[in-house]
Amino acid sequence: MNEASGLKIEDLGLIRRFKAGDSDAMEQLVVKYQDRIFNVILKMCGNADDAAELTQDTFVKIIENIQRFKGRSSFYTWAFRIAVNLTLNFCKRRKKVGYRSLDSEYEEIDRQGKFDLKQFLTDESSPDPAGLAQNKEVCDILVRALNRLDEPHKAVVVLRDIEGMNYNQIAQVLELELGTVKSRLSRARSSLKEILESMLK
Repeated sequence: MNEASGLKIEDLGLIRRFKAGDSDAMEQLVVKYQDRIFNVILKMCGNADDAAELTQDTFVKIIENIQRFKGRSSFYTWAFRIAVNLTLNFCKRRKKVGYRSLDSEYEEIDRQGKFDLKQFLTDESSPDPAGLAQNKEVCDILVRALNRLDEPHKAVVVLRDIEGMNYNQIAQVLELELGTVKSRLSRARSSLKEILESMLK
């Protein structure tokens, strides 16, 4: 049995217990996934308070709909689908962009940070935004660049490059065809690199 299968069986056991009236089982699921869900939402909406509220809303929605969960997908992807849909709808409603100039922030990046950012832009392999997290200043700018993407493109980059989901999981979460996920991710990464390149000018 691989790790993913083990996790799915473990989650299904907790869900069965919760459906049977064991509230501790849902608490275990919340503890298990709340940080990951919060981090994905935060990267998508860009505000910690909003992310905390949306994370709470996600688990309220999960509890409200848990009786309808049939286990055809993993609880992990089902929960993330709820979180991403709530966040996309929230972002559409708010449409609060309000970006500050990135010039001052970029000037403050240390020499290693500039090197890391340039390596990101010139590396011929697939971009990996999570790989820049070693440098806080660069990571902050990367998040700002990510927030310039439209919501569908931002979602696919966050799920793939930050959360580390595979293409099949992303397709389930976003309810897209596999080919659409791959093409959207390619366009999103290309746009992200263009945004970052504009910061170097």
